[in-house]
Amino acid sequence: MKAIVLAEHGSTSVLKYQDVPLPRVGPNEVLFKVKATGANFVDVWARKGMPGQNIIFPHISGSDAAGIVEEIGSEVTHVSAGDEIVVHPTLSCRMCEACARGNETLCKESKVWGFQTGPHNGGQAQYAVVPKYNVIQKLSRLTWEEAGSINLVLLTAWRMLVHRAKVKPGDHVLIWGAAGGVGTMAIQICRLFNAIPVAVVGSEEKLRRAHELGAAHLIDRHNQDVGAEIRRITERKGVDIVIEHTGQQTFPTSIRSLKWGGTLVTCGATTGFDASVDIRQLWNRQLQLLGSHMGNKSDLLEALRYVERGEISPVISHILPLEEVARGHDLIENASTIGKIVYIPTTS
Repeated sequence: MKAIVLAEHGSTSVLKYQDVPLPRVGPNEVLFKVKATGANFVDVWARKGMPGQNIIFPHISGSDAAGIVEEIGSEVTHVSAGDEIVVHPTLSCRMCEACARGNETLCKESKVWGFQTGPHNGGQAQYAVVPKYNVIQKLSRLTWEEAGSINLVLLTAWRMLVHRAKVKPGDHVLIWGAAGGVGTMAIQICRLFNAIPVAVVGSEEKLRRAHELGAAHLIDRHNQDVGAEIRRITERKGVDIVIEHTGQQTFPTSIRSLKWGGTLVTCGATTGFDASVDIRQLWNRQLQLLGSHMGNKSDLLEALRYVERGEISPVISHILPLEEVARGHDLIENASTIGKIVYIPTTS
């Protein structure tokens, strides 16, 4: 089969479209033909290298995928060949106390499929294998492109807002990168809970799209002072929640933008990991700083119910052939997308 393979870290030139062996199916695994696979920033981290993260080479990225079941292992009973499925991207041991309590993100063996897995184990290929636990029936109302793009960002944003920050009606929610994959989901989740999304973006087109998705307030980070705008919008009170995934460049503004007793929840650090905090701000203003990583299968199933009802919709920026993954990396690094990029494997 064909796949995009990494054998080393580097520029986009290390992304090779080449033949690799068809994955073998274990007793508790499912092999499926990939119809669409979504791009995420973890693909860039895998290619460039991330401090403290060991990427297993040869590596196939791709943490979102949708496709048709080709073969099932001997212990698989809930899907059959020909079924249309999507991937829940959080892998875990399924044996430890955290997993037994349904907290698979706290499992010491928890991994992001297509990022921390390998060798040759991700969605950017014609075929892929996942554990049976990570297989979910595809929603019939979604196209292949939509189904293959939404799960990771929906899961991440849902866990951040609903289960970690506990968003509620009337909350002002500052969303950095509101036109990105997580951001477009966060706007829609806020509207679902009657919260007030404040979208920070970097272009006129992104401002327009954020407004269409339901952002109540719009801030152009290139032409406006984000902190000053937050003070104006909230009458100097500050926001209830900050959705952080940009890190070093935005963290100080995020802290200053919180109301007393406010909550910052972060799932990443695309601009750098070394952010400073004045600890006096933390205790005196009684702030909550929360980490959030992906989500549990139950979180995803919960969120997908709203997708099925049409209350949350996938947002797709570009649909590219799998051979053009390098172009997708360039678009992500240049912040040239609104929502998600989707790759379509060529039929063999």
